Amino acid sequence: MIQVTHLTKKYSGKVVLEIPDLQIPRGQKFGLVGNNGAGKTTLFSLLLDLIEASSGSVSINGIPVQTSEAWKPFTAAYIDESYLMGYLTVEEYYHFLGNLRGVAKEEITSWVQDFEPFFNGEILGQKKYLRDFSKGNQKKAGIVGALIGKPALVILDEPFANLDPTTQIRLKKLIQEEAEKNSTTFLISSHDLTHVTEVCDRIVLLEKGVVIKDIETTPETLKQLETYFSN
Repeated sequence: MIQVTHLTKKYSGKVVLEIPDLQIPRGQKFGLVGNNGAGKTTLFSLLLDLIEASSGSVSINGIPVQTSEAWKPFTAAYIDESYLMGYLTVEEYYHFLGNLRGVAKEEITSWVQDFEPFFNGEILGQKKYLRDFSKGNQKKAGIVGALIGKPALVILDEPFANLDPTTQIRLKKLIQEEAEKNSTTFLISSHDLTHVTEVCDRIVLLEKGVVIKDIETTPETLKQLETYFSN
C-alpha cells in the first residue's frame, strides 16, 4: 500500500531522515519507534505531504503523494491537537469530517455511539468546545475522528500518550478491531514499547533518521527493543 523509495530529508544541509526503501502492505499494523529526534514525525509528515522531501518519493496505492491528491480521500491521520477544530463541539467536528468524507450527518450520529466505551462517557454530549477538553480527551476525540468514513490508511502519532491505563487498553482493542473489520492499515509511532509491540504486526526502529531494525512482532520483540534502548 505504501512505497517509500530513496527518501531523504535535510535541514540546513544536515540529513535527518534517509530511507532507501520501505514497503508497507495493506492491512498491516505498522509500529514506528525511536528516541526523540529519530525521524518518526518527519517520516509521517513526508507520508502526509506536510513537508517536502529533499529527494526520493512516497506513494500510497501507487499514487505519488507529492504530485497528486488522489490518496487523500482514503487516508486519515491524527498527529496532535492541531488536527482538531477547537471552536467546534465534538459533534460539530464529527459532522464536519463526515461532510468532507461523504458520510451523512445521521449516519455519523449513529456510528459514533459505538465508541462510547472508548469515550468513557467523557466526550459526547458535553456541550463544550474541543479546545476546552483535557489533552487526553482531545486525543480520544481526534483518534475516533480519524476513523470516520472507514479510511484505508490511518496514521497515529503517539496515540497512547496522555491516556489513562483503561483508555490505553481500549485503544489497543479498538485498533485491532478496526484493522480486522475494515482491513485498515495503521501506522503508529510510540515511545511506549509495550503497547506498540502488543498492537502492531511489525516494528521499525529509527535512529538518527536511519532504519536500524525492521522486524515482525513476536513474543521476543519487546525484550529485543528494551535491550537495544538500554544499551
